[in-house]
Amino acid sequence: MCSRYSLTSPPEAVRATFGYRNEAEFPPRYNIAPTQPVAIVRDSHAGERELALVRWGLIPSWAKDPAKFTTLINARSETAAEKPSFRGSMRHRRCIVPADAFYEWTGKPGSKQPHMIGLRSGEIMGLAGIWEHWLGADGSEIETMAILTTSANADMAAIHDRMPVILRALDYDQWLDCKSGTSVGLEGLMRPVADGALKIVAVSRELNNPRNDRRDVQHPVVGDTLL
Repeated sequence: MCSRYSLTSPPEAVRATFGYRNEAEFPPRYNIAPTQPVAIVRDSHAGERELALVRWGLIPSWAKDPAKFTTLINARSETAAEKPSFRGSMRHRRCIVPADAFYEWTGKPGSKQPHMIGLRSGEIMGLAGIWEHWLGADGSEIETMAILTTSANADMAAIHDRMPVILRALDYDQWLDCKSGTSVGLEGLMRPVADGALKIVAVSRELNNPRNDRRDVQHPVVGDTLL
């Protein structure tokens, strides 16, 4: 599962990493939560990569009332191509979600300990995502996204059995290319990142409140670095 993440790298670094053509300014985000506006990278109608702002929590195009629909923040990569809520997006609307880190929790309710997980290399991650366009009868429009998850690698297994799909840079083109209208052949991209690739650090419990979007939520808990 992935229910919170961060993107604090400068826009110039994000643009250089993902190669989108449009220029976009955005502030550092330390505690990104579902239903908030988030940045995704996708192929535009012109076939060029673009950065777009959408809402985190996918709403299928067939949903009658978004206000009454439970938004879907994650999609299991093993079954997304078969599920009615995700299969259209898997075929036609794949995207990449830039992130510096994602978060996972251990412990019991009321005393949950958050952990920050990022690449040991320090590189910006490209999480596999899908997006959707909802159009209401009154002309209202909403673009939304969900993050694909996979089984945990050896690093993550200590705290959770699931993790986001972290794409390799050399797979970005294949993931974003939806011209074929199929998701067949993408199974090999939706695998856990290599064992040993992640750094996991216990961080401030201030992160537990999604309203706390500050640098200090990432302060390590001394002595609790896991990997």
